[in-house]
Amino acid sequence: MSWLPHDFAHPTRVDIGTGHHLRPIRESDAARDYPAVMGSRERLWALYGQVWGWPPATMTPEQNRADLARHEREIEAHESFNYVLFDAEESAVLGCVYIDPEGEDALISWWVVDEHAGTDLERALDAFIPRWIARDWPFANPRYGI
Repeated sequence: MSWLPHDFAHPTRVDIGTGHHLRPIRESDAARDYPAVMGSRERLWALYGQVWGWPPATMTPEQNRADLARHEREIEAHESFNYVLFDAEESAVLGCVYIDPEGEDALISWWVVDEHAGTDLERALDAFIPRWIARDWPFANPRYGI
């Protein structure tokens, strides 16, 4: 059995109720994603570095663009999902949500940029993600964290 039903259609835009939304990340988001990632690199490394080796201190904008192109292909193939957190204007990347296969279920993790760590936006995202996953995704026992 696949981790997703063959006819599953992933959400393409999700409002989180704060004036912010999630949508699948695209390669074309690279110019906004790179400063968000590298500006929060130390905290992101503490979360993901040991497991994913990401984000490396030496990551270039070109490497980031290649990563986003890979994520875009994985989303299209339903291999894994990377959603980007934006304000209404999509002026800056404010964080990301990852939905990855873990056996027949999923591992879900997320982050916000340093500027929003510990704020109402992060708390809203923390509350929203489990409800969204339960409502819109076909997982029986998703695991949260990394």
